[in-house]
Amino acid sequence: MSATTPGLVCGHHHLYSALARGMPAPPATPTHFGEILEQVWWRLDAALDLDMLRASARLGAVEALMCGTTAIIDHHESPNAIEGSLDVIADACAEVGVRVVCAYGVTDRHGPDGARLGLAENERFLRAGGRGLVGVHAAFTCSDETLEAAAGLATDLGVGVHIHVAEGPEDASAGQRLEHLAAGSWLLVHCVGLDRDLPGTIAHNPRSNMNNSVGYAAPARRPNPVVLGTDGIGADMLEEFRLAYVAHRADDVLASPDPAWSWLEAGWSLVPEARTDTVTWNYDHVDSAWHVAFTPGIRALQVESAEGEVLLADGLPTRVDLAEVRAHAAEQAARLHARL
Repeated sequence: MSATTPGLVCGHHHLYSALARGMPAPPATPTHFGEILEQVWWRLDAALDLDMLRASARLGAVEALMCGTTAIIDHHESPNAIEGSLDVIADACAEVGVRVVCAYGVTDRHGPDGARLGLAENERFLRAGGRGLVGVHAAFTCSDETLEAAAGLATDLGVGVHIHVAEGPEDASAGQRLEHLAAGSWLLVHCVGLDRDLPGTIAHNPRSNMNNSVGYAAPARRPNPVVLGTDGIGADMLEEFRLAYVAHRADDVLASPDPAWSWLEAGWSLVPEARTDTVTWNYDHVDSAWHVAFTPGIRALQVESAEGEVLLADGLPTRVDLAEVRAHAAEQAARLHARL
């Protein structure tokens, strides 16, 4: 038995993280979220070059497609390979057949020049016709001037801002600092410790929040639209839905799978075209929140684009060779891990 759904949307991803698997252990064991960033992710993003990024984005896009995810909202950082990085990601996803909305995460972690180059990459990509948002890493790694410049650029270009918000205690002041800037077009990621309501769509990433031990975001208590993301841990959105339901249930024993299902479906508001893609699954109740919440092992068998192209057949991508994508990723991962 099988059934179909539209293509799924990953509301927040870091495609650059696909090569992190098997990376060397950090210099010291992180004991809190700030140290996880400093000793793991900020070391990794600083080691990336464009060849590594292409391999990582292709692998992430292929794995998304194999999970029935046909659209990704990506947030990228590679401070030593900024210029052209968003084109690399967009081209890699297009090669596979996955839609992507790109953003470069502006930050002052690498000084004013780093922030300036990040803003320039967002502007260059968007003005050239790329599909994206203006990316900001997080308020706590940006000056007020940088936050205002990013918000102004987004307004000028008619797009939103894609930003991590109050993910951990290090960013506790995010609400106060962003309150006069945030708009309904913004994508607010995490919001675990957000102390006030801000306009925008919240991207909820329960697996990542648990993995980083930052707490539960309780998105059902917010008035905002909510979408589901993975924060770079793959793009299996049915699995993320299951975890979002369980996390909600752990917080509220009266919670049903329905709110988490609505967060999954809300991804179509970010990339409406994904609703016109068709995914055929190996399970005939894949359109039911109550079935999917308690049924592991649901797999995408075929993906057909809105234009009628079969992008996934018998569970395998058609545009690229899966073995070659994985081999290339393994080669680039070895280079990356050597740098670390």
